[in-house]
Amino acid sequence: MSVAYDCWAFRRLGVTLDSSTGAITKWLYRDPAHPIIPMLDQAGFTRTGREIALKAPLSLDGRPVAKVGDVVLVSGRMFTGRDAVPSYLMKHDAPVDLHGSILYHCGPVVAKDDTVGAGWRVTAAGPTTSIREEPYQGEIIKRYGVRVVIGKGGMGGKTLAAMKEHGAVYLNAIGGAAQFYARAIKQVEGVLAPRVGHARSDVASDGRRFPAIVTMDAHGNSLHKDVEQESGQHLETIGSSRTQVGALGLSAYGLRLRA
Repeated sequence: MSVAYDCWAFRRLGVTLDSSTGAITKWLYRDPAHPIIPMLDQAGFTRTGREIALKAPLSLDGRPVAKVGDVVLVSGRMFTGRDAVPSYLMKHDAPVDLHGSILYHCGPVVAKDDTVGAGWRVTAAGPTTSIREEPYQGEIIKRYGVRVVIGKGGMGGKTLAAMKEHGAVYLNAIGGAAQFYARAIKQVEGVLAPRVGHARSDVASDGRRFPAIVTMDAHGNSLHKDVEQESGQHLETIGSSRTQVGALGLSAYGLRLRA
């Protein structure tokens, strides 16, 4: 039995089950020389003391809340949503006030649990790829007053322009760390639009703060754009070198033929 998780099927776990009891008898795709140590808390995230604490709702005075390269710890109310949510927000009025809020590109995995919050417990809360929301995100920042967007992979020029105009930032979260981030979610307050998977969550502020890094800011900076441009320059250099080497090889081959 193989179970694929997250958004890339190669990140997988496999198990052999006892057919009579359902118990796991063997783990697959693991190197027994490297035992798996469960991440029971956020001890793996080393604090430096330079982190910036962000707590929603944030001010709408237009002043930048952070800049590219800053590591932030997010607390307070967070709204999660992916794919269909931006379209939903463009066509409908949000059932809650999003001004000064944090919008997390995430489709959280939740389990029914009547002992917590609104009866749901978050078991995985990893970021989804943000560029899919590019057609809508800038307008949502403008119309709803969203101050922080969290996701992975960065966004494009329209969103960057809206962030510069309205003093918002984009935070990059780590893909594949869904369970790690779930432990930073204190409770689910309620589901706002079940049909599109738009859930509202509280991020714990009691030391289990949600860590991320600013990669797009209100100064017009985008780390994603910088990396793309620098990578393109390196690729051009590599391509030019290969062309030169190839030309030399063909010349030498021609000389051999003539000889």
